[in-house]
Amino acid sequence: MAIGCHGQTVRHRPDLGFTIQVNDPARLAELTGIDVVADFRRRDMAAGGQGAPLVPAFHEFAFRHPTISRCIVNIGGIGNVTWLPAGRPTLGFDCGPGNVLLDGWARRHLGIHYDEDGRWAAGGRTDEALLETLLEEPFLRRAPPKSTGRELFRMAWLEDRLPARYRAQDVQSTLTDFTARAIVDAIDRHCVGAEEIYLAGGGARNPALVERIRRLAGNRPVCPTDVLGVPTAHVESMAFAWLAMKCIRREAVDLSVATGAGGPRILGAIYPA
Repeated sequence: MAIGCHGQTVRHRPDLGFTIQVNDPARLAELTGIDVVADFRRRDMAAGGQGAPLVPAFHEFAFRHPTISRCIVNIGGIGNVTWLPAGRPTLGFDCGPGNVLLDGWARRHLGIHYDEDGRWAAGGRTDEALLETLLEEPFLRRAPPKSTGRELFRMAWLEDRLPARYRAQDVQSTLTDFTARAIVDAIDRHCVGAEEIYLAGGGARNPALVERIRRLAGNRPVCPTDVLGVPTAHVESMAFAWLAMKCIRREAVDLSVATGAGGPRILGAIYPA
């Protein structure tokens, strides 16, 4: 038995060769009496990878279908897409902001941690000119493998692009459309032939965001991963439990198509109880 504990990423700079997660796995092992596996990203980066996203390998294990081509979209702070084309290799990559800008704007103007159910955004009107400006971000057009974080998509990034006059609620609506566009545009660009789209993470429980993703997805069904047997809130925790199991068993994980690593590697560091 072991605990897989990823921690909270506070700095992620693969371009500079480092990543930092807030975590104390030694103390967790001491308090629980259970072996802890942590520090999953750095071995991938040492092997030439971006260190993110790490979940595509688990998505392939849990959600691949032999004849249906699927996209699994994790909408956390940052959004990432796993492309599971039937009969072809898996691809995974960060696609842009998930909840990070939505939550930051809600904190600034409402004093709350997040816009519950997207209700504030739903009452706003999208500024199309601002939306087009946000969509000009070069990261969105880069080819995988690629990863990003709060170092790029932060409040200062948004402020640099805001018009001189704006209504805060309209900006929240615009950010919701921006997040949806970043996700679906990435699928259209890099996952040609996708038949189904499944959502996980906190953003999958934002009805305003999900509705806009569905509108952009056209005739492709957009569903929570619950319908595949894994609740949206549990996908990431299960992924790191799975990665911890692979580490304990000394089984390498191949993330080369997702992160650009040089090949399969055993990810994580073990802190014995």
